[in-house]
Amino acid sequence: MPEIEQDVLGTLLFGGDFRKVMSFLREEHFVADVHRLLFHAIRAAHDQYGATSMPIVSRLLPADANILFSQKVEQSPMEYMAWLASKVFTGPAALERGGKAVVSQWARLKTAEVGKMLRDTAHDAASDTKATIQAVAADLDAIASELRSTGNRKSRVTLAQAAESAFLEIEEAQRRGHGLTGITYGLTDVNRATGGIQRGEMTVVGARPSMGKTATGLSIAISTARSGVGTGFISLEMGSNRLAMRALTDIAYDRGVKIAYSNLITGRVEPRELETLRVASEDIARIPLWIEEQPGLSMSDVRVKTERMMEEAEARGTPLGVLFVDYLQLIRPSSRYSGNRNNEITEISGGLKDMAREFNIGMVALSQLSRNIESRPIHERRPVMSDLRDSGAIEQDADTIVFLFREAYYLEKEKAKDADDEVERSQRLIDCQNKLEFIIGKQRNGPVKTIDLFIDIACSAVRNAARY
Repeated sequence: MPEIEQDVLGTLLFGGDFRKVMSFLREEHFVADVHRLLFHAIRAAHDQYGATSMPIVSRLLPADANILFSQKVEQSPMEYMAWLASKVFTGPAALERGGKAVVSQWARLKTAEVGKMLRDTAHDAASDTKATIQAVAADLDAIASELRSTGNRKSRVTLAQAAESAFLEIEEAQRRGHGLTGITYGLTDVNRATGGIQRGEMTVVGARPSMGKTATGLSIAISTARSGVGTGFISLEMGSNRLAMRALTDIAYDRGVKIAYSNLITGRVEPRELETLRVASEDIARIPLWIEEQPGLSMSDVRVKTERMMEEAEARGTPLGVLFVDYLQLIRPSSRYSGNRNNEITEISGGLKDMAREFNIGMVALSQLSRNIESRPIHERRPVMSDLRDSGAIEQDADTIVFLFREAYYLEKEKAKDADDEVERSQRLIDCQNKLEFIIGKQRNGPVKTIDLFIDIACSAVRNAARY
């Protein structure tokens, strides 16, 4: 409907505040050629002069604008702009809503184009079905991204309103005790250092393979769910059955039964152990933890899966409070930055952070670290910020960054130079066999420090160090 575009442009030319739409409305969202040209000039007028009145806009139109306007609307640019201003029927108060309607109309028409392309190629026997599906998914992802940019989440509050919300958060922390303003990690020292997993914020947990990244993430997820908070776990690397096996060995650990995860895979389980696992499975059935195991998800897919989890959690009476993603680099990027890994990771990291804020959930994104760590001497392999893989955007977007480090993993692989060296290596290995270093490398709301935890890597159990 051209009237939607006409009303927005007329409002902007007749005193409307361009700032209300500048963050999401672009010239390509307009269907009519003359409207795209006008909006381009309006944006230029605002950028250069801070005003979008007709005389200023007319001066910024290209020299051949008269020809286009004559062909399309049979009027000069000034005549058409005056006509637009006279036809405004909603006014400045509805400008933002009108801008969103323009984007929505653009999205509907673009979706129709994608549907036509899909229909045409589907009837072409020579077409590549997989390539067609990928192209359609990429186009729809781009359209959905534009629609999300017009989101309705309230972003502007007064300082008094923000202070009131802050007091409610503080009072809630007092009721919980132990200074926990967020969702529990299930780890006392970590809770004390961080205040818990904070809603609306993104925590990145980075580690090299075999450091216990998935085990730690899943163990924390079980703890958050046990506390009554709806918890989602999106696994792009491991299937739900394997995750369930890890969860069973974790829960059985608290019952004094140590069952190696690898024994479940191979079926080497004693009858007594199997009975403990059955009891553990009853515990799992009671906690609000949802697992999404589909690999190759795009950011758009992750959003859709999360929204479905939220609906299910809400229906169960345990609203989703935290989402774990294992792991960040496995999310499939859009085609927008194809081939530029830095920009792809920037898009993914920013998308996860946006979801945390929009849905008001704690986002815990597991992340792979650079393999350059392995080339350093063993005493220098504790991760640092520069080891975050592919993009500095992760460091920028994350509110909290945690690194996991197990010295025992490297000591087990190290070869001693002589007998004395072997004695020293063996003693160090005994001392740190079950030690997991939880290294807080960045935290907006608290200290940067290292916390020692207990880990039984075979049983996927992560606990407070003081307990063992």
